[in-house]
Amino acid sequence: MPKKEKPRHIAIAGNIGAGKTTLTELLARHYQWVPQYEDVEDNPYLNDFYEDMPRWSFNLQIYFLHHRLRQLLEIQRGKDTVVQDRTIYEDAEIFAPNLHDMGLMSKRDFENYYQLFQTLRELIQPPDLLIYIKASVPTLVDNIQKRGREYEENIRLDYLKRLNERYNQWIEHYREGPVLVVDADQNRFAEREEDLGEIIARIDSQLYGLF
Repeated sequence: MPKKEKPRHIAIAGNIGAGKTTLTELLARHYQWVPQYEDVEDNPYLNDFYEDMPRWSFNLQIYFLHHRLRQLLEIQRGKDTVVQDRTIYEDAEIFAPNLHDMGLMSKRDFENYYQLFQTLRELIQPPDLLIYIKASVPTLVDNIQKRGREYEENIRLDYLKRLNERYNQWIEHYREGPVLVVDADQNRFAEREEDLGEIIARIDSQLYGLF
């Protein structure tokens, strides 16, 4: 009887509008992996946050931290390979510090949040493979407009630009495990099958040593 493959955790990171959910869906379908999505539809803070960021930034980040911690604990206990839409690291290393630097989260709230993250970090394992979707601000804006989520209509360009800068710094110093970078300005995996095939070939090489 063939030995069952060890379950793996594949995580997809990237800015708002980079294409994380789309790539999660495509990879889950191709590999028969279990998808784990970011909770945006049932998030009770998201609409309020985009209307009044200083008031709701801490609440939103705590909600995301709890949601992603719960996902990670389920992944660690599970028996299936999972592909996850956004990581817990992005909340703590990119979004929360960015809100603080922009004056949209107080120093007290940020320090409280980050200390909680550092404590929770001891409970989790990093993903077996991190896929980072890199995209320019024009590509992000184009994707955001195409999907037409009402609460994203008020996202500021300077907010996306700052996030992009933080993403590039974070991925450059990420040492938790292997990273695969996808350039969404060049690779249109949602529209071109050959571009998706290129990503799949690179994943096969990383996970299974296939060429």
